Amino acid sequence: MPHDEKKLEVEGQNTTERVEHTPFPPAPAAPKKSDRSLLVYTAFAIGIALLVRFFIAAPYLVDGPSMEETFHNHDYLIVDRLTYRLGEPQRGDVIVFNSPASKGNTLIKRVIGLPGDTVTVSDAGVMIANTANPKGFVISESYIAPENLGGASGMSITLAPDHYFVMGDNRAVSYDSRSWGTLPGGDIIGRVMLRLYPFSDFGILPGEARY
Repeated sequence: MPHDEKKLEVEGQNTTERVEHTPFPPAPAAPKKSDRSLLVYTAFAIGIALLVRFFIAAPYLVDGPSMEETFHNHDYLIVDRLTYRLGEPQRGDVIVFNSPASKGNTLIKRVIGLPGDTVTVSDAGVMIANTANPKGFVISESYIAPENLGGASGMSITLAPDHYFVMGDNRAVSYDSRSWGTLPGGDIIGRVMLRLYPFSDFGILPGEARY
């Protein structure tokens, strides 16, 4: 058996005492406090990101010309998912929603008609009639470029509760409520809150209109 020698002083004389040494297995290393903290912070950050993504705001990329000249292909938008949990869409809001006509597709359009409105689309423009305006009024749509006028017209529809009439700003090519009917409120994801790109067109509530 291996021995270690240790020098001792006994009454002024040098002597040698043999002490036995029994090896012990090394203790397992405890997790570092900094590692545990990093895991906690990472899990917390992921949880916050998911909460924001699914309940507060989400990024979207415009694909297609249906909202020109207000929005263009590859515009990078942040969509507010919270506002419509607390209130109702307003006429003139630009919204993102799940297409009721083609499941799995997400569209961007403008809210034109609200629940209870009678919306009439003609070559003369869009007229809204409701209890506050029984004779109706034609909405002023300065966001539509003259070359983007056109598309389906000659129709009139009264909106049921929690249904909306939506249209693209590029009326000549937009696939919207004129083609597939009214939009149920449950299909609305949220309103466009920010345009982050292109940087030259950065803005809060871009494209929002009030009549």
